[in-house]
Amino acid sequence: MPVRKSSASNQNVMFLDAIKALCFEREISEQDLFDAIEAALVVAYKKNFDTAQNVEVNIDRDNGAYHVYALKTVVEQVEDKITQISTIDAHALDPRYEVGDIVRLEVTPKNFGRIAATAAKQFVVQRVREIERGILFQEFSGKENDIVSGNVVRIEHGDVIIDIGKSEAILLPAEQLPNETYNIGDHVKAYIAEVKKGAKGPQIYVSRTHPGLLKRLFEIEVPEIAEGIIEIKSVARDAGTRSKISVVSNDENIDPVGSCLGDKGIRVQAINNEIGNEKIDVIAWSPDPVFFVSNALAPAKVLSIAINEREKVARVVVPNQQLSLAIGREGQNARLAAKLTGWRIDIKSKDQADESPLGEDFVLTKFKKQKQKKKKADAPPVEDATLEGNVESQATQPPAVEGEAPQKKKKKKKKKKTPDQAFDQGFEQPLATNEPSQPATTFNFFDDDDDD
Repeated sequence: MPVRKSSASNQNVMFLDAIKALCFEREISEQDLFDAIEAALVVAYKKNFDTAQNVEVNIDRDNGAYHVYALKTVVEQVEDKITQISTIDAHALDPRYEVGDIVRLEVTPKNFGRIAATAAKQFVVQRVREIERGILFQEFSGKENDIVSGNVVRIEHGDVIIDIGKSEAILLPAEQLPNETYNIGDHVKAYIAEVKKGAKGPQIYVSRTHPGLLKRLFEIEVPEIAEGIIEIKSVARDAGTRSKISVVSNDENIDPVGSCLGDKGIRVQAINNEIGNEKIDVIAWSPDPVFFVSNALAPAKVLSIAINEREKVARVVVPNQQLSLAIGREGQNARLAAKLTGWRIDIKSKDQADESPLGEDFVLTKFKKQKQKKKKADAPPVEDATLEGNVESQATQPPAVEGEAPQKKKKKKKKKKTPDQAFDQGFEQPLATNEPSQPATTFNFFDDDDDD
């Protein structure tokens, strides 16, 4: 049976099919692969034919045919026959050539296909790898400040290596939460902090301690943030222990703090579980630094704030018994409040403030003591966000500024009755009924004893 010989056209078609299959498998563009093959053929031609002339290889994208061209510059006096051509010889090819033009002379050898396949193979493989690395670098460098997730594949000298699909991410010891341990196979969600070019591909460094992780988790968990209705203004974080995040609503009908907390705190709890039970304080942002600093120091109550706009310094006065609460354990609450607001905060108790006069550059704002009448004995108490409690479920409200609260009504003093009058009046009182008596009492958010 006669053997059918493969024609050059069939080989070219097979070549184009192989190019398309390789591009599909490696997810690279055909143009990049053709450029790599043409560059490889140039190297192969110079090496096998031991020539220093400038050459160019073109591959037809439609039929797969290839051609090799020698590039020569048109000159009046030829000094190098390899790279130059005289004007007379150039005009013989095309009279439109002028001095300085480049002439392309085809020099494709008959057996170039076999030679190129052998000599250019390794070069093409190397270029394809470089293209893949470049694509990966572009892809992940565009994902900086975003979240990726994957499984732990190995741990090397404390570095946790995470498989994120097309590449691997590195979680350095300094970027790991102090209260977390990692084992092979664990699923980890992390923040892409930096992407660098490496010899074996992009080096992707991720973090579990970056404040951006908390911000992105809120953007994923709270639809109002993703839609732009609520805006995250700032984030301050002590990774693994406590964080503060300030939010503001672009719609006055939507409560930014309540939306971030969710029904019964379900939204913030989901984020809390993702970062190792880290306490999260959601703070209402305000353009007025007086209210913003006051909110940021929650759950501590603020008596007055004096601010220095020029140096961005705020001196905060709190009740004597709440000085340690305002500062926090190891200064954490004050430190996070300063990071969140961008102001340097000096916290003093009332007694300390009385002994330390303010400078001329400070503007003082005092807060009125907020009072509220108690409800009936059989009615449930009304919860208020300014009460002390779990900070995670509080929507801190700006305290009333002195001068803004309505004036208190003066109570009329009752005249004291003589014992005889009280005795006579007792007989005039009606008999006791089943209705409970309702004493007129008040509840003060700031105890009157705080000023002592």
